[in-house]
Amino acid sequence: MGIPQPAFYIFKCEQSSPPGMPKPSCVNPQTQDLFQHLAQTLMQKGLIATVQPIRTSCMNRCNAGPIMLVEPGHVMYAGLTKEKINEIIDRHIIGGEVVQEYVIPSELWDAPITPADMMKQMGR
Repeated sequence: MGIPQPAFYIFKCEQSSPPGMPKPSCVNPQTQDLFQHLAQTLMQKGLIATVQPIRTSCMNRCNAGPIMLVEPGHVMYAGLTKEKINEIIDRHIIGGEVVQEYVIPSELWDAPITPADMMKQMGR
């Protein structure tokens, strides 16, 4: 038997804007330890082999940050705190229930568009 694939990938935005930038940032002094908290919580629960936390750069949802994307399922969570991350791990990752109250609003995360359709919209 080989090494199993992860059941989940959690992409956590780790983009920080320089001081004085006009748009918000997913990482600031109050949120800089959220990725570490996510990874440590997964390790403490014995899930790190089947749930892969991944640091990402900007996912273009800065006004809703801090954010993370859970795959499979294409579920984006917004306004993260340590407490929300704990609940997402318990209810979504372990329990299989999307935590709707933390899901990003649909006007910020609508249905995906195919690359071919995007090119048509751009006139290419």
